Amino acid sequence: LFKYTSFLFVAPSSKLSLHYLRKMATYVRTRDGCFPVLGWPMWRHIACGKLQLPEDLAWLYFETFDLLVGYVPEKRLEWAESLSQCTSKSELDQQRNKLSVDTLQFVLFLFIQQLNRVSLRSSSIVEEWPSHRTRSASPCPSEREGKTSSQNKAHLSFVNGHLAEILELLVEPSQLLCAGQISVEAVRSLSLLLEGSVGQGRAVQPVHRLLTKGPLQTEAGYCTKSRSFPLRKLLLCLQQNLSLNPFGITACLHSGKKLAWAQQVEGAMKRAKIARNTHTAPPGSKIVLMSQVLKQTLAKTSEKLTGTNMKIHRCAESFIYLLLCFVFFPTWGSFFCRDCTIVLGPVETAVHVHSSQNVKVVCVAGRVVFGASSHCAAFILTPTRPLLLPGNADISFGPFHTFYPSLEDHMASVGLAVVPNVWDQPLVLGADGVLNASQCNSAHGPEPGSYRLIPPAEFHALVVPFQMDGDTCEIPGGLPPLYQEAVEAKKRRIQNWQRTVSETRLNKEQRRQFQALVEMKFHEWLLETGHRKELDSLSPPLLAPQNNPNGQHTSSLKAANGDSVIANGQTKEPSTAAC
Repeated sequence: LFKYTSFLFVAPSSKLSLHYLRKMATYVRTRDGCFPVLGWPMWRHIACGKLQLPEDLAWLYFETFDLLVGYVPEKRLEWAESLSQCTSKSELDQQRNKLSVDTLQFVLFLFIQQLNRVSLRSSSIVEEWPSHRTRSASPCPSEREGKTSSQNKAHLSFVNGHLAEILELLVEPSQLLCAGQISVEAVRSLSLLLEGSVGQGRAVQPVHRLLTKGPLQTEAGYCTKSRSFPLRKLLLCLQQNLSLNPFGITACLHSGKKLAWAQQVEGAMKRAKIARNTHTAPPGSKIVLMSQVLKQTLAKTSEKLTGTNMKIHRCAESFIYLLLCFVFFPTWGSFFCRDCTIVLGPVETAVHVHSSQNVKVVCVAGRVVFGASSHCAAFILTPTRPLLLPGNADISFGPFHTFYPSLEDHMASVGLAVVPNVWDQPLVLGADGVLNASQCNSAHGPEPGSYRLIPPAEFHALVVPFQMDGDTCEIPGGLPPLYQEAVEAKKRRIQNWQRTVSETRLNKEQRRQFQALVEMKFHEWLLETGHRKELDSLSPPLLAPQNNPNGQHTSSLKAANGDSVIANGQTKEPSTAAC
């Protein structure tokens, strides 16, 4: 089976076509310092000197692949500390020069980006390869799933049809000319793309392990003495045995476990689907799917979901709090998400927001990517430059502005630190490559108004409205000085207002009238801004409130499967579902 591999979800440069990658595969085997590992200095030399790619784009590919490497959290934190101590570009270059990647896997990674050329406009990011994005106004679930399955089969056919080129990139040039042997070390690189098992229900293994023992050893022609495969025999074996990933989105919908709900509201939640395959899928293929959630507030913290790939699809007018550790978090689907606020725990690799409208994302992540989205905002802490793909409009960036009690523990567990933090340095990809800042914000540029930095005067901190255990009691790393000053100025205005009211010496009746007037204006503001819906959705009904030391009413939930669910607040007409 072929597995999910990270893409940039943008058509690659023509300089990364198969023709040039063949030349690169030959070049790296004949130059010192290029094989079996490729350092950043040599890749920069190849990309900028040979392929004529901009350095920013060369680094983007190199850095994105590096994010996929399964480093232990301690190593990621050490790397972050080294970068945070760089005070000049030369020092930053010295640190980058220490990075290296598996040469053959990196070449495969570059080749796989060609899948974005198949049909970028009709592709989605939900399955192992881009899947069909239906254009029907309201397709039925069976029709939508059928189209997804059909599109995935087309992508499987594409991969099968390009296996010869993939193996050609891995084999030594001298062996390629005589259609000879391919070493097991080269086949090991295919683990970036392929894995599988020898039977239904058996353990999933990297492809090179499957091919060197059992029935596939004979079928692939593996020779233990030379530790190699006949190239043609290996190709035929792979083509005959390659299949769809049984742990994908479609399988999760059909056979995944439905997450327990504390409450299901009739009507609004009737079509909603929340399922997971974490009980059967191997690491790297664990998925949690949230689809068609409408006008709800959902909150979840559970150890069972830590390290999963979270996918949100066609959710609207909802507030989603997922306060746990993720591997990869893309929003995806036919019409994707609109009018949602999504607050996440730390995401080890990437948050990808695609084809969404008026979505606010709050997260700490290895990378944040926006594609074909409009009127969205991201409040982020990230060590890599936020990536804007073509087709965006009015994307806003602000500093990460919230916390919850276990946030710092979660950050440490996935190797994310508070520095470096380059939330305010987006990298914009246009049709012709990387755009500079003046092009991105100029009315005459190719991507006018594609992003902006939220002014401090418009900035407000976000409070996570749930009680949890943990030691984090402030925003990790704090706010940038200008934003911190803006927050403190707002606090001073509140204090001044309270002092002014206190000094007016109103009598009891005047205080009652004044209080009623303030509450009326406040509720009018809540309705005008839409915040009333958010407040009304925070407290589930049918729960006995408990008094906490601060005098507030809180409720803690336990889902049917024992997972902890968090909730807090008090309203008369709540509309909450906890998953």
